[in-house]
Amino acid sequence: MKPEPLSSFGARPAANEPDPQSPTPPRQAVIDELVSAFAATAAERDLRGGTPKAERDALRSSGLLALSIPAEFGGLGANWPETLQVVRQLAQADSSIAHVFGFHHLMLATVRLFGRQDQWQPWLEQTARRQWFWGNALNPLDDRTACSVHGSWHELNGQKSFCSGALDSEMLVVSARQQGSRQLVVAALPTGRSGVSVAPDWDNFGQRQTDSGSVTFQSVRVELYELLADPGPLSTPFSCLRPLVAQLVLANIYLGIAEAAFQDARHYTLQESRPWHAAHVARSEQDPYVLGHYGDFWVGLESVRVLADRAAERLEAAWQCGPQLTEAERGEAALAIATAKVAATRTGLDICTRMFDVAGARATHGALRLDRHWRNLRTHTLHDPLAYKLRELGEWALQRSYPVPSFYS
Repeated sequence: MKPEPLSSFGARPAANEPDPQSPTPPRQAVIDELVSAFAATAAERDLRGGTPKAERDALRSSGLLALSIPAEFGGLGANWPETLQVVRQLAQADSSIAHVFGFHHLMLATVRLFGRQDQWQPWLEQTARRQWFWGNALNPLDDRTACSVHGSWHELNGQKSFCSGALDSEMLVVSARQQGSRQLVVAALPTGRSGVSVAPDWDNFGQRQTDSGSVTFQSVRVELYELLADPGPLSTPFSCLRPLVAQLVLANIYLGIAEAAFQDARHYTLQESRPWHAAHVARSEQDPYVLGHYGDFWVGLESVRVLADRAAERLEAAWQCGPQLTEAERGEAALAIATAKVAATRTGLDICTRMFDVAGARATHGALRLDRHWRNLRTHTLHDPLAYKLRELGEWALQRSYPVPSFYS
């Protein structure tokens, strides 16, 4: 599907603009409604797995797939702090939905960072107009997809794993290795193109509705205008913001999971748990050891919130620099984001594990599936070992060396 000419789309008014007289802006009311609906079915859908088709369609209908798209291209014009706040709110209800939503906006950022405006502008306009969902088939660590040149077009053959959100998407961002040179090639193409096969083969114990399975490419034609080669991946400090966007999307998902675990634990402590006999108190919330746990939880969550919000501000400042972004400015954003992600990982895993110490035995009832918080977070965090983030931060702390840009930092 070739992008339609720029002249065929006019900028439309941004949807869901806040009414200054309304106590709840319409956009936030839509978000609140989605969060409530997703939370109500999250446990059942975690058991079922598969594609959250109804929930993805609800996101389409909400207009939020255009959230990060500038208003002049038909979007809602949200900045990164605003977009990441929505990712975090969705993660409090269902981290799988937050994952595909966050990665959708990551893919939109990818085409803007790696491509020319005459490429990405029509894609963004059509996404806002038609409520396209973007999926991920980039995974640069999986080298099984090869790209060959055939005159004025290219061809993809091979397979990709961990393709989050690829099922039920309209567009994909894909990476491959150029035959001969092994150079990384990145392209944007329709999911429905001939030769693209998205398999429903994601069956992990966490993030069960992210459809992070495999995509197979068999003689898939890629046109030159679909190649994101100018400036291309990791070629300038600005294009190197792409992994930072990915890292901060994940950090906000982790924080949302931790906040959901905290709220579920609090509910069961107050409503269901019984005090331990040796505590000699009438109610669990009076137990000093239970209160100590909640004090730890609160300090952890407050710390991560501050770090995540600061990192989002640093990312937005770097984004606004555009192609003039310097290596030092990019490095400062990278440090803030790595710090937030480490804190979110540690705090999240701690709360998702210790929540049962304060919620009590009734919280382990299978139908509640409260273990999904730990399963979801553990599945996510294994994809990017914490030790390497700590090494990057240690190199800065000791040697004042910024993280070296890669697809994962």
